[in-house]
Amino acid sequence: MEQELRALLIAGLPTVPSARINWGEHPQDEGRPYVVMHLISMNEGHTMQGPDGLQQGRVQVDCYAPTFGDARSMAAAVKGALDFHRGGGFLGILFDGMRQTRESGDNAGEAIYRASLDFLTNWRADHAG
Repeated sequence: MEQELRALLIAGLPTVPSARINWGEHPQDEGRPYVVMHLISMNEGHTMQGPDGLQQGRVQVDCYAPTFGDARSMAAAVKGALDFHRGGGFLGILFDGMRQTRESGDNAGEAIYRASLDFLTNWRADHAG
């Protein structure tokens, strides 16, 4: 699921270099703006016969940029790329909320702004490909 979700964001954010769209952390030497994804939760579906192969999860997508406006614009592009997406292994990706914050900045004291979006994902690996 992680590789496929990253691929959707790379395709949906053509102005952000793919090296700036990552899971878990942002490489320090890659610059701004950038996107960091976090898997918040993942549950597997079950039936009385055992696992059904469906994974339901929550993914947080953090958009970092030098201004609130830039972070918000990138968040709109992320929402456009993911919300209601269905295809490959995804049976559905749904937007579930957004918040914006100002981060403390880097070593130079430069502020950075973040727009965080939450998505609910429904994934079945046997439909991928």
